[in-house]
This record gives sequence, structure tokens and C-alpha cells, in this order.
Amino acid sequence: MSEGKEIKGRIHSIESFGSVDGPGVRYIIFLQGCAMRCKFCHNPETWNMEGGTFETPEEAFKKAYRFHSYWKKDGGITVSGGEALLQIDFVTELFRIAHEKGVNTTLDTSGNPFTLEEPFISKFNELMKYTDLFMLDIKQMNLAKHKDLTGWTNENILQMAKYLSDHGKNMWIRNVLVPGVTDDDEDLIALRDFVKELKTVQRFEVLPYHTLGVFKWENLGIPYSLSEVRPPSKERIEQVNALLETAKYDGYLKA
Repeated sequence: MSEGKEIKGRIHSIESFGSVDGPGVRYIIFLQGCAMRCKFCHNPETWNMEGGTFETPEEAFKKAYRFHSYWKKDGGITVSGGEALLQIDFVTELFRIAHEKGVNTTLDTSGNPFTLEEPFISKFNELMKYTDLFMLDIKQMNLAKHKDLTGWTNENILQMAKYLSDHGKNMWIRNVLVPGVTDDDEDLIALRDFVKELKTVQRFEVLPYHTLGVFKWENLGIPYSLSEVRPPSKERIEQVNALLETAKYDGYLKA
């Protein structure tokens, strides 16, 4: 992409030594801006489309590459959000540069901007060339419940998962377990059956709901509607992992 030097991304923050957002040790770039309004979001300060600091892909990569000696074989760069796909040109150019240096790339996304329409799908196809792993959040299978939870329906998100599978792109699927919100057995079974249809899922993770980000809502003056919800018990987490059959998805561990 010859126009790469003209591209600038809105960056919210970075984490130099991440260990849960992709394989190995990761340098994580959190981008600014998200259209979803998930009731359990722990980064509501990233919603604002106008916030963040501007950097070119070259500048962002140069900062990240200072830590490359820690990445070893499996580590690398993860771009998260906010919603990274809202800045697809920036991410694509950043990942292209990373691949030139042999750096592993991971995209953490909720899939909300995905569409098969142009110009997005051509840009997405280009992004796929330089993305080693997609971490996709599937927050809720039930369409109406998904809209209530996030403000958006989920058809295009599920479409993205199928598209990645059909194009041979490795995925980690993640689901946040929120008691009384996303833990209905019928919905979880639907999620399990959907993920079974995908051909490239390497890991399937249950992320227990937590309240560590509630103070951010309070600081921003945003009402937090899940204030009465407590994190799931260890027993319930184990039950849901068994129900979703997450143990079957250990492709990365075997690699």
C-alpha cells in the first residue's frame, strides 16, 4: 500500500507485555472508537470516535518493534480496541509492515463493522493477507438479546466468522459469561453448534464477567445497568466450558 505513509490511526493506549490477547508475549495496540455499546464493556473510554492520539503505521510499528526480543517464536503484535476494524486501513498497513519483518499479527475484534459490501470487503480481503490470527468475540447468539446487550444485531458478526473459516484464517472465539445475561443454556448450545461448523477455530474461550471496569463508567458519568450482576462462580464457569466443549479446541496448544 503505497499510500501507507498518509494513513494515521487513532490510538487509545498500548500494553507492552500482554499475555492473553493472542499467542505468546504480545505488544497490544488499543485503537480508539467503537460503535457498539456493550453493557459489560470494561473500556468505555475507547468508545469516542474522536479521541486518541494519531500515529502512522510506521510510527506504531517502530514503537512496538523495540520489544521484539521478548516475543520469541509465538509472540508478536495484537491490535485491539475499541473496534480495530473501524480503522482497517491503518491496521492493514501496520500488519503489512509487521509481516515484512516476520512478526506475528493478531486482530482482536467484535466484528461489528463487517460487511460483504464494497469498499469494505476488498479492504478486508487485503487485511486477511497480513493477519495470522483473528480473535473474534461472539457475545450472544440470540439476535434480540444481542441487540439488547450491544445495541446491534449479530448477523454480520456470524457472517464474518463463516467468512474467515471459508478463507482458511485461524480464529480464537471468545464469549463473555455474564450471569443472567449471556449464560442461558439454550443460547450457549446454539453458540456451541455454530462454532462446530467453523473449520479454523484453534481456541474457544469462556471469559468470566468481571466488574473491574465499572469505575470507568462512573468516571464518565454513564449509568451502568449491570451493577447488580456478580461474576460467575467457578462451578458455573466449569459447567459452561463443558457445555461449549471448549477443551476440544486446542489447535494452538498442539502447534
